[in-house]
Amino acid sequence: MDILRIIIAILLPPLGVFLQVGIGAQFWINILLTILGYFPGIIHAIYIIAKR
Repeated sequence: MDILRIIIAILLPPLGVFLQVGIGAQFWINILLTILGYFPGIIHAIYIIAKR
């Protein structure tokens, strides 16, 4: 299941974080990072998925 989440996180980083932690601080941080730059959003999403 984590591999599917990582693939989703590469395509849509906020969706990958949402599937892992729901709507919370990490989700909003990821939205902000994705708006500021796509790659920081991907890195953050993969980190959140791999951490849990």
